Amino acid sequence: MFKKMLGKSTVLLVATIFAVGCVVEGKVYDRCSLASELRWKYNLPKDQIADWVCIAEHESSFNTAALGRPNSDGSQDHGLFQINDRYWCSPPGPHNDCGVSCAALRDDNIDDDVKCIRKIYARHGFSAWVAWKNNCRGKNLSKYVAGCKI
Repeated sequence: MFKKMLGKSTVLLVATIFAVGCVVEGKVYDRCSLASELRWKYNLPKDQIADWVCIAEHESSFNTAALGRPNSDGSQDHGLFQINDRYWCSPPGPHNDCGVSCAALRDDNIDDDVKCIRKIYARHGFSAWVAWKNNCRGKNLSKYVAGCKI
């Protein structure tokens, strides 16, 4: 009986440690902490900050660990800004234009995410993000940075 209890307890303990370990890999921002970090740490242009915060809210709910559902072409979107693995990260994409692993886009360090969004933005502008086209384009985005120190 003791062996059975010990076995169940051990399994429960290992499962709990594993679950906690998985949770701490990502970070969930609030809009002002993201706005401030994008502006001051990454030096993104002030006039773009509200757009990036809008994208992050609608793409990932500010969660750096977000992994999107498979798209119609089988690709998936990764991280805070939901960067697509068909073109920008690997595996599985053949291109990996950002030179980053998709898993790295889902951790709590957004250095590589910001480097990648700069590249995507330089090629395609905000239109690369469907969430921007559907939720941010042409709208008053001041609410995304209201009260934030940017």
